[in-house]
Amino acid sequence: MLEYSIIKNCSPTLAGIKTGSLFCASYQSGSEKTEVLRKWNKMLLKKGLRAVPFENRYGGELVYIYRISRLKKDLSENLAGEILTARGYCPDLLDCPEKCVAELSKRIKNGEEFPHEIGIFLGYPPEDVRGFIEKRKCKFTGCRKVYGDVAAAKKQFAQYKKCTEIYSRLYFNGRSIERLTVAG
Repeated sequence: MLEYSIIKNCSPTLAGIKTGSLFCASYQSGSEKTEVLRKWNKMLLKKGLRAVPFENRYGGELVYIYRISRLKKDLSENLAGEILTARGYCPDLLDCPEKCVAELSKRIKNGEEFPHEIGIFLGYPPEDVRGFIEKRKCKFTGCRKVYGDVAAAKKQFAQYKKCTEIYSRLYFNGRSIERLTVAG
């Protein structure tokens, strides 16, 4: 079941065309969660990805799968840094994706509201993240709300959809997630 959730929700990340993906998971116990995530990280880390559990303060578990190098690049963008700094992230953390992810995890678990800056961690254009945070008028809605370049977003959404369709077909025809995951 977890494998299908990964394919359904994370194919663009596995393919290397998206920074990160987030999905809900459930486990029978804490030890099962630890065992499953250890197994996935053993495989994913070889390809430059990581899986991190986020404990949601409303109950349930979120899993964030991300490409370490892409997140580091995204965090180095000026507007992304401005948004995160304005939201209380220490500027010194921006050079270390793992520390930023740990901070995001704390905010998901303990925050009063869901941290809208999560879009930066998912590879959304910072302009769209800022537009959402500032409650601007949305220009288009697809995989996310778009406040910037609608044409680029539509192209990206189509790419994500096609990738997920291809990965789903390959997975159901016997291709493993490890073989589907692009190194990088």
